[in-house]
Amino acid sequence: MSEQTNNSNQDSVISVRMMDIITSLLFIALGLVVMTGSIKLGASWGSDGPEAGYFPFYISLIIILSSSITLYQSAIVNKKKKTESFVDKEPFKQVMAVLLPAIVFVLGVQLIGIYVSSVIYIAIFMVWLGKYPAWKAIAVAVGVSASLYLMFEYWFQVPLPHGSWINPLEFIGVN
Repeated sequence: MSEQTNNSNQDSVISVRMMDIITSLLFIALGLVVMTGSIKLGASWGSDGPEAGYFPFYISLIIILSSSITLYQSAIVNKKKKTESFVDKEPFKQVMAVLLPAIVFVLGVQLIGIYVSSVIYIAIFMVWLGKYPAWKAIAVAVGVSASLYLMFEYWFQVPLPHGSWINPLEFIGVN
């Protein structure tokens, strides 16, 4: 991957400066959540040594301080990064073309089970991104899901998610 600076900002989805600010704020929020939990556990030094939240408290304090410094630098000091592109539109579209269907797949695993979701996910990706014929995509998708079923459910006897909403494979005895 080449590192190039896009100063035109025409094809940029988000700037480096904005990404630094967002990341800093997320880490500050994470640090505050951990710090709050640490205080509830006890973040002081007890009679027999440190309490359960002692070390997480100080780690979260370090995270908050370093993220605050990064936030200050990106918001106040380094304004030239405003024109630097973090990600351009075309690479962002490619990432979203994989990420969004993966999120739908994960939701599908919860709702209709891993086997049916895998068939749909693999077939769609092979046809859409791989440009394979539909019959090949369906054959591979069904073959992979059948292999997963045989391997986990039959041989290892480890049940994989069958779906909480509906179990499309219930008609063949997969509970």
